[in-house]
Amino acid sequence: MAAELHVELVAADRSVWSGEATLVIARTTSGDIGVMPGHQPLLGVLESGPVTIRTSEGETVVAAVHGGFISFADDKLSLLAEIAELADEIDTQRAERALERAKSDSDAAAERRAEVRLRAVTAAR
Repeated sequence: MAAELHVELVAADRSVWSGEATLVIARTTSGDIGVMPGHQPLLGVLESGPVTIRTSEGETVVAAVHGGFISFADDKLSLLAEIAELADEIDTQRAERALERAKSDSDAAAERRAEVRLRAVTAAR
């Protein structure tokens, strides 16, 4: 069994993160999943939520992901997201304002996106 897996986190408009990891946790339509080296091949649909990557260097990378697909085979994990941003790229105050605006507009989709962004920032701390 390999000690690490290669991870590619890609959004529709850019490559968000790429590197070696020991664990990736993501939310799928079947529930939360943790992928480690040697995991069984999988293909799934990503739900909106934070994705946590434990790098081979022992660091933690967190991203807010909004929809997409997850694929794993031969110790290569691909996360293909509609929208993805690293927690350290998220402006917390802007996300909080977006959440308040979404609540006042009764916009459930926008509210969910803002909540996911805020959860990613919190998880990265």
